[in-house]
Amino acid sequence: MRKTDILIIGTGIAGLSFAVKTASKRKDLSITIMTKEKAEVSNTLHAQGGIAAVMDNLRDSFDQHINDTLKSGGGESDPKIVKMVVYQAPERLQELIDLGMAFDKNKSDWDLALEGGHSQPRILHHKDNTGFEIEKTLLEAVKRFENITILEHHYVADLVTETDNCVGAWYFDDENVVRYIRAKVTVVSTGGCGQIFKNTTNSPIATGDGVAIAHRAKAQIQDMHYMQFHPTAMYEPDRNPSFLLSEALRGAGAHVVNENGRRFLFSYDINGELATRDIVSKAIVEELRKSGQKHAYLDCTHLNIQKLQTHFESIYNYCKSKGINPSKHRIPIIPVAHYQCGGITVNQHSQTTVNDLYAIGECARTGLHGKNRLASNSLLEALVFAHQASVKVCDTIDDISHSTTIYVNKFPVGSVAASTKKIDELKDNLKSVLEQYHIDSAINKALLDIQHLKEIADSIFQTESISKPITELINMLTVATLIVEHSKNNELVTF
Repeated sequence: MRKTDILIIGTGIAGLSFAVKTASKRKDLSITIMTKEKAEVSNTLHAQGGIAAVMDNLRDSFDQHINDTLKSGGGESDPKIVKMVVYQAPERLQELIDLGMAFDKNKSDWDLALEGGHSQPRILHHKDNTGFEIEKTLLEAVKRFENITILEHHYVADLVTETDNCVGAWYFDDENVVRYIRAKVTVVSTGGCGQIFKNTTNSPIATGDGVAIAHRAKAQIQDMHYMQFHPTAMYEPDRNPSFLLSEALRGAGAHVVNENGRRFLFSYDINGELATRDIVSKAIVEELRKSGQKHAYLDCTHLNIQKLQTHFESIYNYCKSKGINPSKHRIPIIPVAHYQCGGITVNQHSQTTVNDLYAIGECARTGLHGKNRLASNSLLEALVFAHQASVKVCDTIDDISHSTTIYVNKFPVGSVAASTKKIDELKDNLKSVLEQYHIDSAINKALLDIQHLKEIADSIFQTESISKPITELINMLTVATLIVEHSKNNELVTF
C-alpha cells in the first residue's frame, strides 16, 4: 500500500504547475503524480494558440480582458472569478517564463496574437505549438524536485472517501494490478471529456475520468452541458483526434468561406472571423445545413507565405502532408468537440465540495468560462487555480492526517478478460447516441440509450476481469449521462 502527502491525478499544465509550485514551497511534503499514459500525453500537449494575459498596458487593460471574458461566457461567468484570473495573469505568466518557457517575441516586445472574442492582441504563444513547449518546460521543472514522483501508466479508477473527506484512491499500476494509495490531499487534474464525442480535438486520454470519479465520490458537478466546439478543425472524418487549425490563424487574417468561396460569417456577427467560438461554430453548422455540404473552408491563400511557414509551422507542415498547400489551397474545416466548460464545482481555492479533494484545469468548473470559453483563457485558468490550490494546501495540510483504515480491493475479479473489441464498440455506440442527441435534443431517448449501454458495461464490469478499458467506458457513460441531465432545464450548448 502506497502513501503520499499529496496525490495529483494528471500531467497537464494544471497538475504539473501545482506540483512544481507546491514542491518549491514545501520540500518536506511527498508529492505523487499519476497519469494513465506517458507523462507528456495530455490535452495541454496539443494546445496550439497560447495564453491570454494583459502584457501591453498601452493598448490593453484588465478591464478589457474582463469584459471580453464575460461577454464570451454569455452571462454565466462569475465576475469575481474572472477578475481574479485576469489580474493574476501577468504574474502567473512570469512564473512560467522564469521556469524556462520561451514565448515568441518581435523586435521590441512580446509577439502578442489576436484571437476570436478578444478586443486586443494579448495571446502569448510559441509559434503554433505552445502547449508542447509548456508541457516540456513543466516536466523539466518537475525533475528538479526530489520530493515529486511521477508514475506513468498508472490509472486512477476511483477515489476513496471517509464521511466527507477524500483519503486516497484506487488505481491500476503499470502491470494492471489494482492497488490503493493513501493521501492527505488529492488533486484531480485529468482534463476534459472530448473523446465521448465522435469528432474531437482532444487527446485519446480525454475520457472524463476526473469528473466521473469525483461524481462517484459525491462531489458536486455543474454545467456539463456547456461543451465548447472549436469551429476550425480540419475535416478528416476518419481521424481521431481531429487536427486543430488554431484560432490564431483567423486572428492573422484567415477567412472562413463556403463551397463557393464566399465569406459568410458577417451575416451572423459583425466581428466575422473574430467572433467568439460559439458564434462561429453555429454559423458554420447553419451554413452547412442550408447548403448540404459536409464542410466549410479556411482560406489562408491571401496571407504572407513566410508568416504561415514561420508562425504556423506545425499547421503548415501537417496540411502539406495531406496534400494541401495552405498558400494555394483552401483547407476543409468543420466544428468539433473541443473544451469542457463545466465540471467539478470548485471555489476560488480549487476546493471541491468534498474535503481534501481539489480539482484544477479543464475538469474543474471554476466560474471563469460560463457557457463558452474565451480563446486562450484555459491555460491561464490552470495556472491561476494551480497557484490558488497550492497556497491553500500549503497552509492547511499540516492539520490533515493520513487515514489509518485498511481497505480491501472492492473491484470484482473475473476469470475472463474483457473483450477490447466489445468495449470499443460500446464506446462507438455512445458517441453515436450523443451525436444524435445534438441533432434532435431528445433527452429521454438519449438517457434511455445511455442507460442501456451502462447496463451492458456494468455486466462486463461484474463478470469479467476488471480492466482500464472497461473502467474508462463506465466513466464515459457517467459523463455522458451528466451532460444530458444537465441540459434538461437549460439549452444544450454545443455550437
